[in-house]
Amino acid sequence: MWKHENTIGTLSWPIPAALAAAALWATAALAAAPASGPEWNQWRGSPSRDAISTDTGLLKAWPEGGPPLLWKVTDLGGGFSGVSFSGNRIFTMGDVGNDCSILALNLADGKTLWAAKVGKTGGGGGYPGPRCTPATDGTLAWALGQYGDLVCVEAATGKERWRKNLPSDFGGKMMSGWGYSESPLLDGDRIVCSPGGSRGTVVALNKETGAVVWQSKELAEPASYSSLATAEIGGARQYIVLTSESVSAVAAADGKLLWHAPRTGKTAVIPTPNYRDNLVFVTSGYGIGCNAFRITAGGGTFKAEPAYSDSKLANHHGGVLLVGDHLYTIVDAGALTCIDFKTGKVAWQNPGVGKGSIAYADGRLIIRSEKAKGTIALVEATPAGYKEAGRFNQPDRSDKNSWPHPVIFQGRMYIRDQGVLLCYDLKAKQRPSEGHSGLQ
Repeated sequence: MWKHENTIGTLSWPIPAALAAAALWATAALAAAPASGPEWNQWRGSPSRDAISTDTGLLKAWPEGGPPLLWKVTDLGGGFSGVSFSGNRIFTMGDVGNDCSILALNLADGKTLWAAKVGKTGGGGGYPGPRCTPATDGTLAWALGQYGDLVCVEAATGKERWRKNLPSDFGGKMMSGWGYSESPLLDGDRIVCSPGGSRGTVVALNKETGAVVWQSKELAEPASYSSLATAEIGGARQYIVLTSESVSAVAAADGKLLWHAPRTGKTAVIPTPNYRDNLVFVTSGYGIGCNAFRITAGGGTFKAEPAYSDSKLANHHGGVLLVGDHLYTIVDAGALTCIDFKTGKVAWQNPGVGKGSIAYADGRLIIRSEKAKGTIALVEATPAGYKEAGRFNQPDRSDKNSWPHPVIFQGRMYIRDQGVLLCYDLKAKQRPSEGHSGLQ
């Protein structure tokens, strides 16, 4: 293992006097969360952005040709948006006609229920269309367009409630020229996102009105393509922020900077941070690789100290999953890789399906190739080694890279490819118990 040559440093930051307020905010945020069963109502499923599906009872192996296809739709427009859910609706985005739109689909068959304008189409520096996965609380939904248009609409009808533009309203500035790609964070009664720029990297808004709650004045770096993740560290609820200049956290209560670790990224910094037990793991592509930071709180300060780094463990944008004590990701060289979370040591690597994205449910990884055939494979999530249990080539492939991550929710797998959304049945069929005919 060898370390990259980026500038890596450590800064301590005083724990603000508002720490008690942060604790109160954490309580309020938890109280505002739905009390019903598991949801997948935003990017990577929840405010923690862990991307761990809680589904069980799924197929342990796939038949030849893959799991059964329940339905497909083909009219969702261009772009790289994923899907989120609430009640009987699916939410996604696409460049449809003359508008970049947020769309609500019927959960049963994928048919479009409504479409609402977010902004203009195109953009993306040669990769046109939105990249955001909408967030929803069942009453409202929020989406971010590629030009920085942040829109709140009614979940039932698509009627617009409010809108902001990250560059014009918050002085937003991106690190490079592919457009805004973040998925807004829904956390309690707030929508939080990263306009970037000298007025503050992160802004928190009242989710119902769009009113500014705070903007992070102490953290004022250009925004990257990464989405925020929440964490509870040292009694403070905080948002972990990955930019091209640092890994940092701001207090959920007031946006105060809690800790800051310089880390130089390159070209496009994209993956969402992973956090557990005071350890933050980040990675990015273009030869940069991974860094882990240990966060401690005590003596009036938070401190971020480097734990390990490895330039070979670079992930462009296919995601990183923390399952048990191990991370799973597809590195830029194309190998599915299992990494010890605490030490950074590689447990195993396998070519898998090549470079692409990754998802998890019920003890299995689902890996999706971004290339021509869009191969999708089922792999056991174990540090013991690569154990594949079926694969198939995606039908209805576009001529674009298949970048949206697979999503597993309520026993179904959703695969988005430009205007196409495919819905597969992953549920294992129940067999009659031994000694029973199964007849009624």
